[in-house]
Amino acid sequence: METSTQSPPVTSDLLDAVGPAFSRLRRTQALNVEKQVSRKDMTRTLVLNIVQDGPEHEGQEITVGVVGERLAVDPSVASRMVSDCITAGYLVRAASQRDGRRTILQLTPEGHETLARFRGHQRAAFERITQDWPEEDRLEFARLLIKYVDSIAELQADAAE
Repeated sequence: METSTQSPPVTSDLLDAVGPAFSRLRRTQALNVEKQVSRKDMTRTLVLNIVQDGPEHEGQEITVGVVGERLAVDPSVASRMVSDCITAGYLVRAASQRDGRRTILQLTPEGHETLARFRGHQRAAFERITQDWPEEDRLEFARLLIKYVDSIAELQADAAE
């Protein structure tokens, strides 16, 4: 009897569907199902999360350049996004303690509040989207999603070394 090393077609089809599902997820802004967060605030939270997440490696400071790298946007786009967050009162520029010529970004109390509010919206969206799922499936999906994102961060850290 021959054993096959290929995945059954159902498994292959499921794994092939992951990429398009990610694309649809990004396009639909699924985490804003209640329309309680403006498109501008959705963009702002991308920047604020990067600042809150902090350095990815020793010696890194959060600058406009780092924001641009993590969002994969041009420096001018990153600069406009950061400037918008500063104008909104969510970020401040500060002098680097490592190099006084460099400007770093820091969250203001309003920035922290905005992120906390957004996280509440994200949780509410997750709960609404999965409301018809068995509790066990909801928790397993949440656990696996976090594991997936953590694995991406580990791969990126390994690649940077």
